[in-house]
Amino acid sequence: MLAFGIAEVVTAFRHSFFGLSTEQSVASTVAGAGIGLLYVGAGALALVGGRKMLTVALVCLGLDVAGRVAMVALGFFSVDTPRQAVGIALGTLIVIAFGVYLWTERTRLS
Repeated sequence: MLAFGIAEVVTAFRHSFFGLSTEQSVASTVAGAGIGLLYVGAGALALVGGRKMLTVALVCLGLDVAGRVAMVALGFFSVDTPRQAVGIALGTLIVIAFGVYLWTERTRLS
């Protein structure tokens, strides 16, 4: 999660990652960096461990997914090509997969 979060922050400032792009505006940069930092925060909290930390990490990942949806809705993530749409969908699915994994770990710690 840390690596994906750092990549998200870098992408927010460069507006391009593996051929996928974001809108080149201040609002897009701030939103992208914000969701990237949530991703990094979730990864750091997951490393710390413990039920409470995993719960906070899950909240961070939920906000990350909501931020991605908002970025698409606001036009910060263009979905005008199949490659762009698939890339955004796969990225979001990876966040969700991390969330499912953390949820199972949290449940195991009950």
